[in-house]
Amino acid sequence: MIALGCDHGGYDLMQEVIAYLDSKGIAYKNLGCNDGKTSVDYPDYGRKVAKAILSGECDKGIVICGTGIGISIAANRYKGIRAALCSDCFSAEATRLHNDANILAMGGRVLGPGLAVKIVDTFLNTEFSGDERHARRISKIEEYDRED
Repeated sequence: MIALGCDHGGYDLMQEVIAYLDSKGIAYKNLGCNDGKTSVDYPDYGRKVAKAILSGECDKGIVICGTGIGISIAANRYKGIRAALCSDCFSAEATRLHNDANILAMGGRVLGPGLAVKIVDTFLNTEFSGDERHARRISKIEEYDRED
């Protein structure tokens, strides 16, 4: 299951993502926001998506705010979350292969719907490579978090 979260700046693009997920029969949980007109705070939705993944309720997440920057920072505050801001398919593929990213972040005011859907497709259909060097690097991220 995919956890979805956005602020008002990401609402319209999230509707495109939802249409794509529906067309592919991919299960998701929409954690908000409820419209693109009411101003809301992106950290609240980054947190909701992170918590859904950490609880095991969802496997991966997609978060969208105006630029994708703020909501990715908010989601990355949680140990075990690896949110990657992607504006192209190469980055979406690489972050899954190398970083085992569990949240895709995008900018609703940065990307058009066609490219965004291709990025989502790439992110969701690319598996972590499992290469030792990449697993070692991910372990270091988790280790450093415990030390500091």
